[in-house]
Amino acid sequence: MPVLYYKTPVGIARIIEEDGAIVSISIRDEELEANEPETELLKTVSLQFDEYFEGKRMVFDFPINQPGTAFQQRVWQYLLQIPYGTTTSYGAMSRAMNDPLAIRAIASANGKNNLWIVVPCHRVIGSNGSLTGYAGGLWRKQWLLEHEARTIGTGQTKLAF
Repeated sequence: MPVLYYKTPVGIARIIEEDGAIVSISIRDEELEANEPETELLKTVSLQFDEYFEGKRMVFDFPINQPGTAFQQRVWQYLLQIPYGTTTSYGAMSRAMNDPLAIRAIASANGKNNLWIVVPCHRVIGSNGSLTGYAGGLWRKQWLLEHEARTIGTGQTKLAF
């Protein structure tokens, strides 16, 4: 499995390719050295991440494969529909997915998302507007939301409730 360690403004991302798709992207706290992409797909990922962090890319379009239950896949597909620079809440997601009692299950599926930034779980916040749990740390979530808000020129993240 080819692995790329990509330097971001918020740490080193570990990106794993398997069978022609990206299967895992995680942000690391430990000090790791960035490396050069070994495959065409990892080169594409590196380029698209460069563009994202430069504020030039709002959607990723390389192949991804994230195994999960049918419910988790539904949640992750919903996350992919949250526009760049926009946030929503778990409650709003549960209503939009026609499953108003699934707030905790949706939060759990968000927590199992293995494709950092690409499947944008950082765009889900608390119903009261607060930042809620984030595997990469709340400071990274805040940084990503502020980055996207700056990129679209509003200075603040739009809410999609």
